[in-house]
Amino acid sequence: MRLPWRLRTAVCGATLLCCTTAALLPATGSAGAADSGRPGSGAQAVVFSDDFDGPAGSPADSGKWQTETGDNVDNHERQYYTPGTDNAALDGNGNLVVTARKENPGNYQCWYGTCEYTSARLNTAGKFTQTHGHVEARIKVPRGQGMWPAFWMLGDDIGSAGWPACGEIDVMENVGFEPNTVHGTLHGPGYSGSGGIGAAYSLPDGAAFADDFHVFAIDWSPGAISWSVDGNVYQTRTPADTGANPWVFDKPFFLILNLAVGGYWPGDPDGSTTFPQQMTVDYVRVTAGD
Repeated sequence: MRLPWRLRTAVCGATLLCCTTAALLPATGSAGAADSGRPGSGAQAVVFSDDFDGPAGSPADSGKWQTETGDNVDNHERQYYTPGTDNAALDGNGNLVVTARKENPGNYQCWYGTCEYTSARLNTAGKFTQTHGHVEARIKVPRGQGMWPAFWMLGDDIGSAGWPACGEIDVMENVGFEPNTVHGTLHGPGYSGSGGIGAAYSLPDGAAFADDFHVFAIDWSPGAISWSVDGNVYQTRTPADTGANPWVFDKPFFLILNLAVGGYWPGDPDGSTTFPQQMTVDYVRVTAGD
C-alpha cells in the first residue's frame, strides 16, 4: 500500500502508516504462542488465529491487535484513522468490520486540512510477528471509487531500518475503480512505491470482489513467496525478481488490516461513491513454515 504517517520517522509501505512510532516497535517474541482457531493448512501448527468472535460492538482482541490513529501523508489519503470502536468493531457474527464514513466528529485535521472521512487501521506490531509460513484472511471488500482496502505485512525492523528497507508484503490490495481485481505486491529497497514487484488477479466473468467473501493468502518460504485467491495461485516471487536489489523477506513481519479512502493510487471518492463502506474480515490465520 505504500507507507505511512505524519507522526512517524520511518516509512513503510502498503498504505502509509499513520500511527505513532510506538505502534511499530518490534514484538517482544517472534511467532508467539500457538492458537486454537480454525485448523491451519497442511500439518503445520497454527501460530496466530483470530475468528473475531465476540459481542457486537466490541473491539478486536487487544492481545492480538492495536489500532493506529492519525492521517496518512505519504499516500495523500483522505481519511483519519480513529481509535476505539467507531470505525472498527466486531459485528457479533464472527466478523471484524472496518467502516469508512464521510464524517469528522472529532474535528480531525489531515495533511490537506480538515479531514473528510474516518476509517480504521489495525496491526499486530509488538504483539505478533512471523517469519515464513502460510498467511491468510477471508475478507469481503467494500465497493466504490476511492476505496482502498488492504491486508498486508511490514518488516518488524521498520523502526531501525525504515521503509522500504524493512520490506513490505501486500497480501491483498483492491482499488475501487477495479472491482474485479486485486493485487499482490512486494516493496523493498530499489523496488518500492510504483516500482513494487507484483501481479494482479481478476475474478472470472467480471464478478466483483465486493459481492462475496474471498480468501487471500501467501505461502512464504525461504527465498520464495506465492500469492493465491481462493486457493488459486497467481504469482510466485523469488530473489531473482529483485535483481541486484536485496531480498528482505526472510525475517519477522507483522500483520496489518486497513481501509483507506482516496490517495494517489485509487483516486478520491466521487459522486458515485456511497458511504458508509465496509471491509468485513471473517478470520485471519497464520500457520508456521518449515
